Amino acid sequence: MAWTPQAGPQLAAIDADWCDELFYGGERGGGKSDFQLGYQEDAALRYEGKSAGIMFRKTYTELEELQMRAMQIFPASGADFKAAASKQFPFSNCWYWPNGATVKMRYIEREADYGRYHGHQYSHQSFDEITEYPSPAGLLKMLSCLRNAHGVPCSVRSTGNPGGVGHAWVKARYIDPSPPFTPYTDPDTGFVRMFVPSKLSDNQALLSKDPKYANRILAATAGNEVLRKAWLEGAWDIVAGAFFSSWNGKLHVVQPCELPAHWTRFRSFDWGSAKPFSVGWWAVSDGELRQFPRGAIIRYREWYGMETPNVGLKMSAEAVAAGIKRREENDKIAYGVADPAIFTADGGPSIAQSMTPLVYWKPADNKRQPGWAQLNSRLIGIDGKPMIYFFNTCIDTIRTLPVQQHDKHKLEDIDTDGEDHAVDEVRYACMSRPWIAPKDLTSTKLKDYSPVDDDDEEGWKTA
Repeated sequence: MAWTPQAGPQLAAIDADWCDELFYGGERGGGKSDFQLGYQEDAALRYEGKSAGIMFRKTYTELEELQMRAMQIFPASGADFKAAASKQFPFSNCWYWPNGATVKMRYIEREADYGRYHGHQYSHQSFDEITEYPSPAGLLKMLSCLRNAHGVPCSVRSTGNPGGVGHAWVKARYIDPSPPFTPYTDPDTGFVRMFVPSKLSDNQALLSKDPKYANRILAATAGNEVLRKAWLEGAWDIVAGAFFSSWNGKLHVVQPCELPAHWTRFRSFDWGSAKPFSVGWWAVSDGELRQFPRGAIIRYREWYGMETPNVGLKMSAEAVAAGIKRREENDKIAYGVADPAIFTADGGPSIAQSMTPLVYWKPADNKRQPGWAQLNSRLIGIDGKPMIYFFNTCIDTIRTLPVQQHDKHKLEDIDTDGEDHAVDEVRYACMSRPWIAPKDLTSTKLKDYSPVDDDDEEGWKTA
C-alpha cells in the first residue's frame, strides 16, 4: 500500500502539485523526510510512470539516513531499489516502479556538483535539509534540469529547520515573501513559491508511537532558549546557533538621519567576484547627537555586490572602484581598510593597485578572533547603548550578520561556508578603530582609538 500523507500541512503540501517550488519546514519531528519520500512516491504513481524524480542530501552519509526510510516506504507501492546499474536498470542507486517511474538517490554538496547532472531531465526534485547549504546556487542550477516531455507538472520540494549556515537565504527565499500557505509569484521568473510550516503536533504518526519525543527535544535544548524555539516552535525570526547572540535589531538598526559633516568618515571593503563583495561607509560619533555615544560607529551606507545570495556580480576591480567613487562623491573619506588579500600581486597588478587610481586602501587588521571580539564588544556597548549602529538601508548586513553560525570545529570563529562577506568587512571596520569599554561600567568616557591621518599607518590617538 502506498504512503498516505497525514491530515493537515503534509496533505496540503502533497496536493499542491500546481506549485513550482514548495518549502516544507519548521519544527523538529514535523515529518519532513516522510513528506519528501511521499512526494516522490505520489508522483511515481499519480503520473503513471511518466515522472522522473531525484532526491538530494548534502552528503552521502546524510543520504544513507534518507535511504533507510525509503526502504520502509517505497517497496509497499511496488518499488525496487537497484544499487548498481545494468542493461535493464540503467541508473545506479535508484528506485524503480513497475510502471517505469524512477527516483534517483543522490547527494549534492556544493555548486560544482551540479556538473554531474547538467543536461539531465527530472520532473520532481527533492532537497532535504536545505539550511545546511551556505547558498542556493546548487538548487538554482538544478532548476535548469526541471523538465518533462510528457506534460507532467514539474516541481521542486525542499525541507529544513530554522538555524544552520543557510538560514538567511532560506528565510529570504521562502519565509519572508508571503505568509504560510500563501503562493508567491517571483516577479522575475514567474515561478510560484510557497512556504508550508511543519509542526511536531501535526505528526501524529510519530507522537502516537513515540509520545516522549517532545520531552527529549526539551531536554536536548535545556538552557538554550533560542534553540528550543527553533526546534519546538519552528521560529524563523531567531537563529539557533547564532555567533552574535548580542545582536538586537531594535537597538542596532536605526532610521537614517543627517550625520554631522565634521564627523570622521571611513570605509571598509571585502573583495569578491564569484562571491559577493561588500563595501561599508562609516561615521564616527563625537557625541553631538545624543542617540549615538561618543566613539560609536554608524554604518550609513553599503554596497553589496550580489546577484543572488552568496553569489557575486563578477565585476572587475576597476568597475567596483568606479562605483565606490561615485557613491561617495559628496563624502570626505579619511581612510579605507580592506582585506589584506587584495594587495597580493599574482602575475600582474593586485586588486588594490587596480583600484588605486580611484580608491585608496590600507590593509585591514585581519585577525579573526580579536576582530569578532571587537564587533561583539561594540554590539554589547555600555549601559544599554551599543557602540555600533546600522542604518536600516544597509539591508544585506542586517540580513546576514545576525545569522552567522559558529564553526563546528572552531567555536570561537564563524562558519566561513556561510554568507560572511559583509560581516568580514564590518570586522575590518571595527579593527580599524579598536574600542575599549571603561573599567567603570557607569562611566560615559568611552575610548575610541583611531588613525591619526591617512598617511600615518603607525600613529594612533584617543579620539
